Amino acid sequence: MRLFIDTGSVKEVEEIAAWGVLSGATTNPSLLAKEEGDPGEAIKRICDLVQGPTSAEVVSRDAKQMVAEGRALRTLSEHIVVKVPFSPAGLAATRELTQDGHPVNMTLVFSANQALLSAEAGATYISCFMGRVDDMSVDSVAVLEEIVDALRPAGTTSQVLAASLRNPMHAVQAAKAGCEVSTIPYKVLKGMLEHPLTTSGIERFEADWQKRPEFATWLEGLVREAGTVGAAS
Repeated sequence: MRLFIDTGSVKEVEEIAAWGVLSGATTNPSLLAKEEGDPGEAIKRICDLVQGPTSAEVVSRDAKQMVAEGRALRTLSEHIVVKVPFSPAGLAATRELTQDGHPVNMTLVFSANQALLSAEAGATYISCFMGRVDDMSVDSVAVLEEIVDALRPAGTTSQVLAASLRNPMHAVQAAKAGCEVSTIPYKVLKGMLEHPLTTSGIERFEADWQKRPEFATWLEGLVREAGTVGAAS
């Protein structure tokens, strides 16, 4: 399962992209509205950082205007995926955009029926919001599994994208359900790093190494030697 970051913050993307784990990003009007500055510049910078699919969302409810906005957003970067909210107008806009060669992320999909319609319209990604499903006291994992099970036998190329992840376990559950992508908020990505045994293990290794100062001297010399060889080549 590929990992995207769900944010409108360039600063957050800069930090997480440095880990080398991001394959793309998603934004939406709400996330971008939280940030200062020009949203177009933020989207372009995020595209440059992740060097992968980056969803930018239309805001119109009219199909023709959705298409116009989608085409305009695509001029920001080759990595832009047009994000379209699910609706009759959204389906029509998705069909037209994809026929023109523009990738589409159909968002706010909450059932297998909606996913089937999105796939038939040509959506590249179909986004199901796990957190919002759970908020309705419905099992989001079961919904994701139903979507995946409905799409795969038909051989559709649409990719299921788990969104609205509230905790690290959501990412694991999405992977087990068969989602191709999860888009994850900054806080949740940071939470995925944490485990007390990792922290205590690092501290133990450092303490043991420091008991032998000659080992540190040896490693420093090895680093210098490797740097000299690398520079010469």
